[in-house]
Amino acid sequence: MIGIVTSGLLAMLTAGCDNKPVATGRARTGNPYPEYYQALHGKRVGFVPIAMGFDLTEAWLAGMQRQAQDLGYEIVVRDPNWSIETGIQAINSLIAEKPDIIVVQNNDGRSYRRAIQRAMTMGIPVIQVQQRVDAPSNYFIGPDFYEIGSLSATAMVSQCSRPGAPSKKVALLQGSLTGPASVNELQGIKSALKSHPEIQVVSSQSTEWDATKSYQITSTVLKQHPDLCGIIGFWDVSDVGTSGAIREAGLQGKVALITSGGGNREAACDRIRAGEFTRYYSYNVPGAARDLNTAIKTLLQAGPSQPMKSVTLLNPLIVITKESMGPSSCWSLGEIRQVGG
Repeated sequence: MIGIVTSGLLAMLTAGCDNKPVATGRARTGNPYPEYYQALHGKRVGFVPIAMGFDLTEAWLAGMQRQAQDLGYEIVVRDPNWSIETGIQAINSLIAEKPDIIVVQNNDGRSYRRAIQRAMTMGIPVIQVQQRVDAPSNYFIGPDFYEIGSLSATAMVSQCSRPGAPSKKVALLQGSLTGPASVNELQGIKSALKSHPEIQVVSSQSTEWDATKSYQITSTVLKQHPDLCGIIGFWDVSDVGTSGAIREAGLQGKVALITSGGGNREAACDRIRAGEFTRYYSYNVPGAARDLNTAIKTLLQAGPSQPMKSVTLLNPLIVITKESMGPSSCWSLGEIRQVGG
């Protein structure tokens, strides 16, 4: 997701991270599963996110590193820092180095397709995370954004149908127009709203995952439609700007804001508690890190000579509201560094 990382996020990510993982590849003399540990020890796994420095990628890496350090293999990170061109170069560079697996977070629905196909042709297993391009790979691990869209729209219909709702006007703040996450979520919203013609979508614009742009769009929409019922945002990080515009307009608690994200405590639960978000769909990043680790262990044990059918592991969604929120609803990076996914 291309966008700005809001102020203070990096400090948030590193809070409480003093826990040290188990020493790399510790001896397991007499263990009854030598073939398991031998299949993993000394291997190299490449990781190409869209960028490091925000909660999703930092948490995935923390979970993967926790397991890698315990089992004695290496995670090699190539950070493109939001650049698609640099990301393609990073994948091609890893292919030349011939790692045992490459984990890729796609920027959009097409840019990395050829690089992924090349890796698979070269016999290097590929795991796609968060967004999937239309190219064969061994695993896809990520959210069902269509379902998030459908659930968000259904919840907004209920919100705008309650007694005292200011109107049935709704605004949509998309992410990238070409990103599978945004495209699929929008399709889910449209499908759910087909049976509710009373809901009026007064604005549907792309924020490019940018909190500043979200703020600007929301400010304009609220001036044009001061009786707006609610906003469906597509990512918690960019919706920090959305909630800021709602608060500045004096409409917090009056205009509903439904959003989604990885479920980081400060990005999700704290903002629900503060009344900035009305409803939040978490795609459970610790669970995704665990699925990544399972896929890595499976592929390393299977080896390159064992072709396998492409497997999809969708993140179970966690619905967070003031009423449903509990101690385990959200997570911190320190917790993932301590115990893994």
